[in-house]
Amino acid sequence: MTKPFLLLLALPALSLGGCMGTQNRGLESVHQPVVARHDFALDLATQGDRLAPGEAQRLSGWFGSMRLGYGDRVAIDDGGGSARGAHADVGAIVARSGLLLSEDAPVSGAPLAPSTIRVVISRVKAGVPGCPDWSRDAGNEFDSNTSSNYGCSTNSNLAAMVADPNDLVRGRDGAGTTDPRTSYRAIDAYRKAATSGAGGAQVQSAGAVGSR
Repeated sequence: MTKPFLLLLALPALSLGGCMGTQNRGLESVHQPVVARHDFALDLATQGDRLAPGEAQRLSGWFGSMRLGYGDRVAIDDGGGSARGAHADVGAIVARSGLLLSEDAPVSGAPLAPSTIRVVISRVKAGVPGCPDWSRDAGNEFDSNTSSNYGCSTNSNLAAMVADPNDLVRGRDGAGTTDPRTSYRAIDAYRKAATSGAGGAQVQSAGAVGSR
């Protein structure tokens, strides 16, 4: 008599266990992109108003190891802001990666040594923590929740594809004016291009391209 009685007591707990897990109570998924920022700093010596000899090469190597690219923000902390020539030296190196120096002054935790500037890379990454999420059994759903994994695919792809994760936080302002000529330029070039039958662009087969 004891074993059947214990089994009857365990049945409600087992049924509730099937409904445990992440609750998605609506069409707005609880799995949303999270944006995290990381700052990396390098102190460079200055000589007069410019970078000291050898510091430009050290900065270039650091940028290469950090794989500096689009979405990164580079700023300079020089304390009093007197080393304007060093700013130009750093800006020229940053420009090789297709970036511009940020006007926002970075927040540095440690004080600067004399005759030193600090170059700070602010790198932002976006991701959706907790995905994929199959913690809730959809077969025993009695609360009208969507799947516990609902929203993981869409929002994870959004976080992975957005060029600048900062846009997920504050968006991006549109242009104040719209120039129709800009949007029409590609269409006009397509219309004016000669067709392949008239000696225009030729389509090559994959075999022909690979045989080169």
